[in-house]
Amino acid sequence: VQLQASGGGLVQPGGSLRLSCVASGDIMRIGYMYWYRQAPGKGSEWVAQISPGGTAKVADSVKGRFTISRDNAKNTAYPQMSSLKPEDTAVYSCNASIVRATGSGIRTNIYWGQGTQVTVSS
Repeated sequence: VQLQASGGGLVQPGGSLRLSCVASGDIMRIGYMYWYRQAPGKGSEWVAQISPGGTAKVADSVKGRFTISRDNAKNTAYPQMSSLKPEDTAVYSCNASIVRATGSGIRTNIYWGQGTQVTVSS
């Protein structure tokens, strides 16, 4: 099982980006999907999460600017970021709770995707 985050890049203040986090592999079911970010010199910050049924929640620091959706058929979550600010500059990473069938039974594990860099600058 792998998670792949993508969609980062350089954007001007006030601009928008849509990230994606795709899970692949032998997957039975994906539970909650989460996004975190880490700015230079700072700790990791939770940004958003979305339940299997589509219930979304975002951090107060991005509320009103970021949304998150998911396509269960594609095993993908999509954070949509708008009105970006320089302080949104960070490496954005995703993780997900994934259920797999293994030779020893059903297993649920947390998987992390490699981060994608978002830089907001003029």
